[in-house]
Amino acid sequence: MSSLSQKRIILGITGGIAAYKSAEIARRLQDHGAEVRVIMTDSAQEFIRPLTLQALTGKPVHTDLLDTKAEAAMGHIELARWADAILVAPATANFMAALSQGTAHDLLTTVCLASSGKIIVAPAMNQAMWSQPASQQNIESLKRRGITILEPDNGVQACGDIGPGRLQQPDVIVEHMASIFDSGILSGKQVVITAGPTREAIDPVRYISNHSSGKMGYALASAMTDAGASVTLISGPVSLQCPDRCELISVVSADDMLAAASLAVKKADIFISSAAVADYRVTEVASQKIKKKSDKMSLNLSKTPDIVAILSENNPNLFVVGFAAETEQVEAHAREKLDRKQLNAIIANDVSRMDIGFNSDDNEALWIDADNSQTLSKKSKAQLAREIAVLIANKINR
Repeated sequence: MSSLSQKRIILGITGGIAAYKSAEIARRLQDHGAEVRVIMTDSAQEFIRPLTLQALTGKPVHTDLLDTKAEAAMGHIELARWADAILVAPATANFMAALSQGTAHDLLTTVCLASSGKIIVAPAMNQAMWSQPASQQNIESLKRRGITILEPDNGVQACGDIGPGRLQQPDVIVEHMASIFDSGILSGKQVVITAGPTREAIDPVRYISNHSSGKMGYALASAMTDAGASVTLISGPVSLQCPDRCELISVVSADDMLAAASLAVKKADIFISSAAVADYRVTEVASQKIKKKSDKMSLNLSKTPDIVAILSENNPNLFVVGFAAETEQVEAHAREKLDRKQLNAIIANDVSRMDIGFNSDDNEALWIDADNSQTLSKKSKAQLAREIAVLIANKINR
């Protein structure tokens, strides 16, 4: 279940006897690489204590909508943005009724209402409550809104009744959570992604580079593998772990990256140039460390190769997506690059913003292609990467 690696999941717990299984669900999600944060309703805390979930996840458990400290930073909105998916297990009949009506009377319903991510509901209740027409109408309403319902098991219930209403077993729930990230929309496609910065040597100990962390490129590699693609990740020097199921090629300079990418794209369908390639390099690299002899030093610089433009020109059948990291006139500069470099699409973002720029875990971007432009609102880079995967799939599969 490597598709859960580095995924951000909110586990919502509502008040039912099946809440004791939530501890096992939290543990198993983490065993498969997910980062888990827990929201508990007031009634859930009567069945299982927040301290248990805090000990298992290593994170404070969220319980109050009107938490003064959290809400000073719009805590419920930040939680909604943080999550790749929200899993409510167990979900009571009361919770599902509230969710179907769009109410926001506690922290869990508020976060669900504020979330643009995936919501998965695992009901648990008495069999008579489950079978009630009102409950079934609420379930159908939630399904129509794109919320996934993990239908309960049949069996003996805590009250002694026999029938549908038992919470699915933790293993089954976790397997389903893994499956929602494996979309298959790029199944069979070969994708090459460049990520991170390049370093252009000045002498044996100094270099020219930039602040790129590689987080966006690595998130894209993970999203593309989840979408079913075979991914080659060509990365400059970063401190990130290569996503599962990706082939990693480590490079240093722009020339290194161009050479590796030129070879890799020969068998590829898609090339995504998310690396922040240094624009200039020293014309003549010193063979020995340059000594500090004067107050000033001049360097003679020359342009590095424009990797995305070269590969676009040399591979006319390749679907090429570029990135434009801008500090002003973001859309205008991105459109100019789209045309000049003959790209199929370009993703532009404002790196002057401290909340979404280099090294940030979040991003906000503008997707531009020949047909339209689309704003991708602020969210985690992992979530944004999955949106980009869908946009690419829509373009190449139509």
